[in-house]
Amino acid sequence: MTSTHAFWLAGRQATGETAFDVTSPWDGRIVGRVSAPTDAQVEEAVAAAHAVRDEFAATPAHVRAAALDHVSRRLVERTEEIAQLISAENGKPVKWARGEVGRAVSVFRFAAEEARRFNGGEAQRLDTDPGGQGRLALTRRFPKGVVLGIAPFNFPLNLCAHKIAPAIAVGAPIILKPAPATPLSGLLLGELLAETELPAGSWSVLPVENDRMPALVQDERLPVISFTGSDKVGYAIMDSVPRKHCTLELGGNGAAVVLADFGRDEDLDWAASRIATFSNYQGGQSCISVQRVIADASLYERLVPKIVAAVEKQVTGDPSDPSTDVGPLVSEDAAKRVEAWVEEAVQAGARLLAGGKRDGASYAPTVLADVPSGVTLACEEVFGPVLTVQRADGEEAAFAAVNDSKYGLQAGVFTHDVQTAFRAHRALEVGGVIVGDVPSYRADQMPYGGAKQSGVGREGVRFAMDDYTYERVLVLTGLAL
Repeated sequence: MTSTHAFWLAGRQATGETAFDVTSPWDGRIVGRVSAPTDAQVEEAVAAAHAVRDEFAATPAHVRAAALDHVSRRLVERTEEIAQLISAENGKPVKWARGEVGRAVSVFRFAAEEARRFNGGEAQRLDTDPGGQGRLALTRRFPKGVVLGIAPFNFPLNLCAHKIAPAIAVGAPIILKPAPATPLSGLLLGELLAETELPAGSWSVLPVENDRMPALVQDERLPVISFTGSDKVGYAIMDSVPRKHCTLELGGNGAAVVLADFGRDEDLDWAASRIATFSNYQGGQSCISVQRVIADASLYERLVPKIVAAVEKQVTGDPSDPSTDVGPLVSEDAAKRVEAWVEEAVQAGARLLAGGKRDGASYAPTVLADVPSGVTLACEEVFGPVLTVQRADGEEAAFAAVNDSKYGLQAGVFTHDVQTAFRAHRALEVGGVIVGDVPSYRADQMPYGGAKQSGVGREGVRFAMDDYTYERVLVLTGLAL
């Protein structure tokens, strides 16, 4: 019989009156059973976080940093166990799950480092005008209040880390809501946090069902919301709480541009390999997966066969097998949606170059050419292992094609020309431009977020810390400057 996982309420374990099963997307087996908090327990967690906010904000930096360092070390010690857990609940190939654990290790380490140097204060002399003579301004940042962190299923450990670690670093209490499909990784982070000396109430991990979230989102005691997920849900949250601070990371349809100067055989081999890997590496369930390839017309005919061959080499199957590159999607319904989008595109005239087949929750790595501009696949985030290829007549047309999207998260530009790199940085309406590689590269310490309908605000440890805090100025008077 499967034991029931408790959740974490104000730093201690608790169980509710109901529970739900977490199943493997690969074979449907029950991975774990999770207790769900009652409304009264959710209220207790919110009240505790609100009550402790001043105490936690005043906690010495070394205490918060030590807790973050502890979590980072414990993640290292339990890497294989956690990787297997991620793979089981998410369906992610275990080799990618190990990489996710490594990234979470870094997130907590970066947060510990930033906690030690953040909020030191910036001094500004004010006697630059006569009325400011003898005055000095000291500016520091203080937490806006309790953070409600809402994490998605696709990186069930690392995106929970990106909510929790910056909040602890600045001394902001946090209530984490992991995705219902993948709550076990978030609950495990709670287990590690419980080993620290953080104040009671400064953190909770509550696996609340999605349909119970509106009341929590609108609770005035939670003035900061950090959400990663779909644009539909994200903007609905922001519209429902106009007076709150919302950080929204809402995805995209990442483009990889391959320009004419990247035309040597070894260049195209590199581009094709990276494109094939990172259009499929999480079953395509990454906000910065390669969804669109925009290739200069001069090399299109040479590049596309290389991409197709590289995609067809991707090993699909059991995510627990170390040789597997591509596992299932998070659910059979998700795979059926991808299947329907591809079928729509093909019926509208797109050419299927590879893949296009579904088996339960798995969808074969797929390449399409000549996709009509009006079909769903051309306009929306597919969030599956599907790639489209198109020609562009030169750099300007290629950059225009990237920008011809409601999304703007990241873009990759394969070029050797540094001037082109700077033009891309200026021209592309995205949050990040990756030169010489796919848009799927993310370093967890750099600012991460999008333009247009890809969201507002930035993740990346220090940048999230800025989002969770505000500037407060202290003016000292009567000083001999």
